[in-house]
Amino acid sequence: MSILRRATLLVVLVAAVGAGDGVAKFTPPALKGKPQFVVSGHGWGHGVGMSQWGAYGYAKKGFTYDRILAHYYPGTQLGTTTVKSIRVLLANSASLTVSSTAAWRLKDGDAATTKLAAGSITLNPQLTLKLPGESQAQAFTGPLTFSAASASAPLVFKKSYRGTFTVTSDGKKLTLVNTVPLDQYLYGVVPSEMPKTWSAEALKTQAVAARSYALAVRKTGGAFDVYPDTRSQVYGGVSAEAPTTTAAVDGTTGEVLSYVGRVATTYFHSTSGGRTAAIADVWKSAAVPYLVSVSDPYDTASPYHSWGPLEFSDTKLGKALKAKGRLLDVETTPSPSQRVTSVTVVGEKGESVVSGADVQEALGLRSTWFSVGVLSLDPLPAAPLAYGTPFSLTGIGRALPDLRLEQREPGTTEWVMNRGIAPAPDGSYTVATKAAVPAEFRVVSGTVATPTAVLAVTPRVSLRETADLLSLKGAVTPKLPGAAVRVQQLKGKRWTTVAKTTVDRAGRFRVTPATLVGTYRATVLAGHGWAAGRSAPVLAQ
Repeated sequence: MSILRRATLLVVLVAAVGAGDGVAKFTPPALKGKPQFVVSGHGWGHGVGMSQWGAYGYAKKGFTYDRILAHYYPGTQLGTTTVKSIRVLLANSASLTVSSTAAWRLKDGDAATTKLAAGSITLNPQLTLKLPGESQAQAFTGPLTFSAASASAPLVFKKSYRGTFTVTSDGKKLTLVNTVPLDQYLYGVVPSEMPKTWSAEALKTQAVAARSYALAVRKTGGAFDVYPDTRSQVYGGVSAEAPTTTAAVDGTTGEVLSYVGRVATTYFHSTSGGRTAAIADVWKSAAVPYLVSVSDPYDTASPYHSWGPLEFSDTKLGKALKAKGRLLDVETTPSPSQRVTSVTVVGEKGESVVSGADVQEALGLRSTWFSVGVLSLDPLPAAPLAYGTPFSLTGIGRALPDLRLEQREPGTTEWVMNRGIAPAPDGSYTVATKAAVPAEFRVVSGTVATPTAVLAVTPRVSLRETADLLSLKGAVTPKLPGAAVRVQQLKGKRWTTVAKTTVDRAGRFRVTPATLVGTYRATVLAGHGWAAGRSAPVLAQ
């Protein structure tokens, strides 16, 4: 997709604002109709680092995990870590319940160990606990550490987890932290972040990226290292584990990516859309040498490689973008990574600038790699046009593919193509044609169509005396055989019908009034969507 610097992707919705009004500083094409705004985009997620669907595509092409990682994090080195375990925050609440299906142990802050029978324990901020099988609560000194007797009966807090649970209290709330061997932590992360059915090399790529990311972002100075959700990465515990992903973790045991001696912050996301994003283009961050924009040619398997179109009315879009007054235009500023960094919203009462991320949130988009096209067709004149009269269809077709003009005649349901449309660089178009038949017109791009513009057409009608001065004859263009004709005479200030006939196959008609003296005109009522056609008055003497 070609994105121009400061490319205007939306368009004015009213006529140009005059100089000195204190709003728009430019004069884009005016929209008179009901525009349809069409948002399309690429990718899902922030776009920084590894595209998971792209890694899947590389693996399908035969790339090994080390080569895939080198592509997405250029300049990093694959090495090993000495870190053996990690602490995961599971809860911070006023009450929580932990359990085990087999015998387990409790060690308190005084280093005293208590053997526990299978069952559950509900904890409160005072750390007074009723142990399984006992009727009286006991007070314990924190922190409390719970451990399982065997790997086959892991500890449970809503779901099962390997490792130990540590519970601390500040007197009001309890904090529950799961301390788990690093690779066992990854057993619950990799299948939560990538489908377990994917190929082994893709899963190994995810395992190394997840291990590196966890160590790079861990909060070693606090009570825990990482969160169990997207604030760090999703950790599903034992219930999330799968043989394929466990094998991927075991096959890369201890392996991490590093850059100049430090573990790399290996961001990853679902789908890049064909190119990853540099970190400086997405967040307010300094450039990172290994988090740069790279091509992602095998990301195409993702269902979100390209998405849309999503349609918005001018009213809905203006409300979502909080335009100052009626929305006039929107300009987007793309980054070198093709993500939208900022959006200028032009309203009747002034301009405002919002980030691409804010627009993504406001419109519910999957990424900040988006474009917004506009499709409009200006209304046609309400008054009918005489047959053969030149007229133009005008509107906007910006940032949309394969524009075409379609028409439908009265009494039919099928839209037929009139011609293709090639808009000007600013998106405006003009289609010059002639009034041939009554019709509805619309402009279409893919599944998106403008509201219809209705063209009313009248036949051309001529009227004159015959050579013998006894009759009036006329002609109708187009021929319209069978159309009703009313010949009227001006009597005072009113027109009165004095003769009726129909149009013949040659497009002609003839009447003989009782007395051919005075001013006459002919009106043709063709029906079938045609407006009434009328001749110029004729003076007969």
